[in-house]
Amino acid sequence: MINEFKDFIAKGNVMDMAVGIIIGAAFTAIVSSLVGDLINPIIALFTGGIDFTGWFYVIGGNAADYASIEAAEEAGVAVFAIGRFIMAIINFLIIAFVVFMLVKMVNRAKSAAEKPEDVAPEVPSGPSELDILLEIRDEMKKANNA
Repeated sequence: MINEFKDFIAKGNVMDMAVGIIIGAAFTAIVSSLVGDLINPIIALFTGGIDFTGWFYVIGGNAADYASIEAAEEAGVAVFAIGRFIMAIINFLIIAFVVFMLVKMVNRAKSAAEKPEDVAPEVPSGPSELDILLEIRDEMKKANNA
């Protein structure tokens, strides 16, 4: 059982997956910073200074009673945090786009590596020169015998 586990761990696919998860976790922090520090201020600029990450609704109460979403959560009030949800959607879309671009680049590199470099030129599929000469010879024999 232990040897099987060692074989499983030693396989390249498991190691590739582990590296992917670690890189993905590090990339999530970068994307969160991109959205929170760069994209949200731009969106706030176009929406008249509204920072949508602070959008929240208090369920069963008045949101005006709380200065921020954190204050409402500390008070133990049920909060509908729509701004966080919007931020999560933006994060997902950015991560999905970057992963799409990475996969596209890897597939392009794979296809370039698999393509044989010295491909023979395509041969025309018509009759060869020899076939034409033999046909002329046969036709000349028929004409001389007739």
